[in-house]
Order: sequence, then structure tokens, then C-alpha cells
Amino acid sequence: MSAQLSDRAKALIDGKSFAVVSTVQPDGSPQSSVVWVARDGEDIVFSTVEGRRKHLNLVKDPRISLVVNPPESPYEYFEVRGSVTLTTEGGRELIDRLAAKYRGEDVYRFDGPDDVRVVVRLTPRKVVGNI
Repeated sequence: MSAQLSDRAKALIDGKSFAVVSTVQPDGSPQSSVVWVARDGEDIVFSTVEGRRKHLNLVKDPRISLVVNPPESPYEYFEVRGSVTLTTEGGRELIDRLAAKYRGEDVYRFDGPDDVRVVVRLTPRKVVGNI
């Protein structure tokens, strides 16, 4: 069963707010990263590189928490909990779209020549917060 994002949460994701994602490490401890985000319908998508810690964590355990805390309103936040699906299809296109949104650049230029981009798709299962 999926949960709905509020209009304010959608607006923050559609804008330039950063998100913090937390995944589960092999020893059960949390691992958190700041990521660029976008929406695809009701899902939230972000990008990572195959073999990086968050990718490896999500392959083993797809549970995730994503928090957005807008810098212009530090007492507001929302958290999305759920599980993700991973695919390399569209990975390069997504990171380029995010680079355009967040940096104003047509192409993301910071990957290595052998980096494989992964689309991480979070379908909200629970949304909490004060937005």
C-alpha cells in the first residue's frame, strides 16, 4: 500500500531541496547520504553509482528512509519510508536531468569512465513529518 505525498512535499522535491537517504549497512547500522531527488509520478527517484555503499546496501536490503528539510524553513521536514527498486536503465539520463535541475548543467561531468549509473525508485509506504 503506498502513501501519498502532500502538495508541499511534492513542491520541495520538484524544487532544489536536497534529501538525506538512510540505508541499512551489513552490520545493521544506518548509512546516510545527501542526494539530489526528482519525482516520477508518485515515486521519488535518485541516482547512485553501481558498487557504491548505498547501492550495495540497497541490493542487500531495499528498505530506505528519505528526509527532506528545506533550508529556507529549517523547522519543516518530511520523511518517506519504504523499499526501493533498482535499475541501470535510464541511469545516465536521470543524473543528467538532476544535474540540470541542481547545477544548471546539461551533463553530469563527475563520473568516472567505468561508472554505471543506477536509478533508485522509492515508492512511499509511509510519510511522516510536519509538511
